[in-house]
Amino acid sequence: MGKREKQKQKHQRSQRGKGSYNFHQDEDGDIDDTAPFSSLPEEVDKDLQEEEEDEDCVDDNTDEQEQDPSLDMPSKFLLYQQSVQSPKGDISYMQKFFLMYVGGRMPLHLQEDFCGTALLSTEWLRGDSRKTAVGLDLDLEALDWCMENNIPKVGADGFSRISLFHGNVLQPLQSKLVKMDPRQLIESISLTQKGDDVQAGVLESNIQEGSAAEDDKIFKRDFPLPGRDIICAFNYSCCCLHKRAELVLYFRHAREALSSKGGIFVMDLYGGSSSENKLRLQRRFPNFTYVWEQDEFDIIQRKTRISLHFHLKKQHRKLRHAFSYSWRLWTLPEIRDCLEEAGFRSVHFWIRAMPDSTEIARTEGFGAGKDIKYEEATSFEQQDSWNAYIVGVA
Repeated sequence: MGKREKQKQKHQRSQRGKGSYNFHQDEDGDIDDTAPFSSLPEEVDKDLQEEEEDEDCVDDNTDEQEQDPSLDMPSKFLLYQQSVQSPKGDISYMQKFFLMYVGGRMPLHLQEDFCGTALLSTEWLRGDSRKTAVGLDLDLEALDWCMENNIPKVGADGFSRISLFHGNVLQPLQSKLVKMDPRQLIESISLTQKGDDVQAGVLESNIQEGSAAEDDKIFKRDFPLPGRDIICAFNYSCCCLHKRAELVLYFRHAREALSSKGGIFVMDLYGGSSSENKLRLQRRFPNFTYVWEQDEFDIIQRKTRISLHFHLKKQHRKLRHAFSYSWRLWTLPEIRDCLEEAGFRSVHFWIRAMPDSTEIARTEGFGAGKDIKYEEATSFEQQDSWNAYIVGVA
């Protein structure tokens, strides 16, 4: 019997008699906390250090936890959403930026680049039936997970107001529409949500007009979309673009997709003296711990590798390398210059200083930094860590 099979049997024995896994879901819309540097502990718990060497670990590259339901492993996408993202806060700021720099109308049409599971896009659709969203990402698994888990929670008309595309932000018109089988669409929508709205006629209409098209391939270049009021790229996704030419090209595509009536592009970025060092940070939630690991920082190429791990408390398991990225850490002046070169008429920085890494040993949930607001700035002294929204106005 191989080592992995022994680990599998060991875990199955330890899980007998245990109930289902319950997760903490953050509901505070005022918290805008997508950044790992909102929690900067200088220490990692002994439990985490010991389990790093424990054989009873799961590396996401094996996908074994998803193949065997008895392991009761949660989706890495669910864990990411609960520990990293806070879409209500992002949306609140984006609407504020739009009204400040464009004005004259309410923003209705959003595009979320590097969208992953498009959590922000689905949250955008809530509350106004006129709103639409477009999501674009290279990870087809994440997009499919969104189709099955996030969009159905919006309501019966969710599928008709969002379009997800699988492709590269550097070649957006070649991206392909993600489609869902109509039978799966019906099964995904909860009939207990807004029962008066979920009627046979409504479902039939959405299937015909939504993303579940019959053609094998529908490209973004052939798909009719309104000019977007807001385009966003969050969770430091622009760090995935390593060359200046790529960054300018991406910004040009974003500029071209914005409405002719005016619109904004919004991205986020982190920095500070602590961001250019090897780091291992943790944020505790009731049933799991989120761990951010930054490798050695190359000061010439300004590159590092970021890995996200999840320690599942109830199951005494650790999902290592659930997500891993090669990043170039751009500077604020570089971003501004590239946006201006791409045709944006003005660029604005909204920054907040974050808690010092030398003073925080432990962070619970989204607690640290929640009361620190972003403020517009034209100059800002270096800090141990900071987060920024960068707004390009077209």
